[in-house]
Amino acid sequence: MKNSIFKNTKLPIVGESFETLLEKKNVTIKRIVSSSKIDQEIMIQEEDEWFILISGAATVVIDEEEVALKSGDYCFVKRKTAHRLIAVKEGTIWLAVHIL
Repeated sequence: MKNSIFKNTKLPIVGESFETLLEKKNVTIKRIVSSSKIDQEIMIQEEDEWFILISGAATVVIDEEEVALKSGDYCFVKRKTAHRLIAVKEGTIWLAVHIL
């Protein structure tokens, strides 16, 4: 079935919106749409995460390293690694792949 990463991208007033696009065995793929108003909470997840910025810009801190991202940039975050979003352009769209 055909779909689009840009279809029905509702911008949240604050924080981020998450939509699961695919869930199979040990892999979950999510679309994330970011507001520029974020809470900068530290995340430590039980699964590995690979993400790509589809559009927009953001700055993340991964294991105490600040990383500036623009459209097309991607990162891998190993499970149980501290990371947080510290700045993001309004309407940034991400694709995140979570691997158990």
